[in-house]
Amino acid sequence: MHINERFDIILDYLKSHKRASVADLSKLMYVSGATVRRDLNEMQKLGLLQRTHGGAMYADGSDEVSIFIRQEVNATGKEAAASVALAHLPEFQTIFIDNSSTCLALAGRMELQHKVVVTNGFQAASLLAQRDNVHVLMPGGEFSPTKGFAGSMACNALRGFHFDVMFSSCAAIGLGGTYEHSLSAKEIKATALELSDRKVLVVDRSKFLLKSPYRTAALRAYDDIFTDAEDDLLVPYREAGITITNA
Repeated sequence: MHINERFDIILDYLKSHKRASVADLSKLMYVSGATVRRDLNEMQKLGLLQRTHGGAMYADGSDEVSIFIRQEVNATGKEAAASVALAHLPEFQTIFIDNSSTCLALAGRMELQHKVVVTNGFQAASLLAQRDNVHVLMPGGEFSPTKGFAGSMACNALRGFHFDVMFSSCAAIGLGGTYEHSLSAKEIKATALELSDRKVLVVDRSKFLLKSPYRTAALRAYDDIFTDAEDDLLVPYREAGITITNA
């Protein structure tokens, strides 16, 4: 497992559990305790967590720091998941793109000339606004560096739209559905799902190893699920009748 992928898994685990021991993280990622300790030390230097005796805890302000490096965290996995999705994109004219680094990787490689793009992600909007003939719109509402625009005002603004396709990722995925770390992130994605004809989920393999508290939707709510996860990780989902494309 690449170091950036481990950083991503550790960050997401701490967001959900607030603290973790070296043993917890070693078991989660199937790596040695020495590897975990090195990762935790490096992440502390970046301000992403606070080291404790025998482990680490979530650091105040981690979200604000992590947004600037999140594109680099597990960048290989995000790009790989985006590549799978790019090979299977449906036709569309109007789309919603969520505030995830995975969908940011996808948006950066999509052909969007003469399309209408609505996003609650500041980074995605900034990237796409630099292109010619791409109509970029953002909902208003409460803003944070990690969640983008979210909350009731942003959800109400979205209800003025209809989307051909929604492109979304998630903080965690399981047989029960997709999950987010915050209620506001869950609500804006659930709203966009209601307003979209086709729902596309793009998720890197690390999200299959994580848990988050707020359930957005059942997996059958998505028309397409694309990932870079290996076949053995997807066996339980395919046995449950969930179609997931990884190539």
